[in-house]
Amino acid sequence: MDLSTIKSSLEDGLLSFPVTDFDQEGQFNASTYADRIDWFVGHEVSSVFVAGGTGEFFSLSAAEYEQIVHIATETVADRVPVISSVGRSIPDAIAFAEMAEKAGVHALLLFPPYLTECPQDGVVAYAKTIIRNTGLPVIYYNRGNGVLSPENLLRLADACPNLIGLKDGTGHIQDLNDTIKTIGNRLSYIGGVPTAEIIAEAYLSIGVNTYSSAAFNFVPELANLFYKSLRTGDKATVDAITRSFYIPLVRLRSKKNGYAVSLIKAGAKLIGKSAGDVRPPLSMPTDEHVTELAQILESGQQWS
Repeated sequence: MDLSTIKSSLEDGLLSFPVTDFDQEGQFNASTYADRIDWFVGHEVSSVFVAGGTGEFFSLSAAEYEQIVHIATETVADRVPVISSVGRSIPDAIAFAEMAEKAGVHALLLFPPYLTECPQDGVVAYAKTIIRNTGLPVIYYNRGNGVLSPENLLRLADACPNLIGLKDGTGHIQDLNDTIKTIGNRLSYIGGVPTAEIIAEAYLSIGVNTYSSAAFNFVPELANLFYKSLRTGDKATVDAITRSFYIPLVRLRSKKNGYAVSLIKAGAKLIGKSAGDVRPPLSMPTDEHVTELAQILESGQQWS
């Protein structure tokens, strides 16, 4: 798949981030995962990001990751770009990148460094080393311990020709606008805060046309309608869906750390597409919160 096709998918269309399927024993479930990926691609997504944050990249073994990237590329069969995450230590990230490239993944999403607080020059060196050690295009995830200033993002882009995109995980519109105006169209820009729909209008106002949709895992029709309404300027529909679905979902998500992932798995169960439970250190929602999620989901059915 050529680079222009990959970049076009990042700049126009809904980006999907599937959960990773585990069975009742918490082991990776390859067959249901393949079905999930095929189901995603059948719902008008522009690309599929596998083993991402919603896909619990942080809890996967290398062997599971290797299965995931092979299943994803075989199932998608070049219908849309497949992008997989890399990260952790530099050797780990390079090894994951090699697995992804061998499987036929089209691009990589580079996660921030693990745990420790990092100086800006150290983060640049970390990212540069990983990006330069793969032949695949890379999207940098500006989040957590890896948040870089506009000036340092420009340094990274200048040093790495295969850096093609920036996924914003901060929601700091002022800083992101500074970055976009500083770097320009050298990179493709993606909205990437949890439940990114909640600030999609702000993203769009500064030229960020796409975002990661975790809710797509259990409300694909609503997610697509929201995105299309946003891009066509149908403010009435955007406002209505935001009020009735996304604001209540974000309020529920904020009640416990980790709900940005575990609520999505709970939602998948509610629609009959269970991917099992999250792995520790995350935990599944309480019964009370699952009931609240079911009510939110019911309110969103009017848009399906």
